[in-house]
Amino acid sequence: MVNKIVGWLVLVPLCALLIVFALANRQLVSVNINPFIAPLDSDIAGYGIPLFVVLYVVLLIGVLLGGIASWFAQGPHRRRERHWRREAQQLSQELETLRRRNGQGGTAPLGEVDDLLELR
Repeated sequence: MVNKIVGWLVLVPLCALLIVFALANRQLVSVNINPFIAPLDSDIAGYGIPLFVVLYVVLLIGVLLGGIASWFAQGPHRRRERHWRREAQQLSQELETLRRRNGQGGTAPLGEVDDLLELR
């Protein structure tokens, strides 16, 4: 509930600022894809796009590239997490088979090992 309230308190003013920014920067700018065209010839080969669109696209590309970079940077951490989860599950299954073999059913009170591993 608190996350929703904080989200609204942050997102609503941020969206309002972005709308005000877009309304204030409606002038057309020339965008050239070819960086080798001389600046004097740039009026010939450019496209007129509102400035806020250019800035929003650059912002979106930056957010996407940052997300991709952090996803690749967290790869080893996710791999270790999967490994430890598999090992914990395997050890839990092994503990359960040992309990069954020793005659301890699922109704036995929590043991010291269970308290340490927090399996139940």
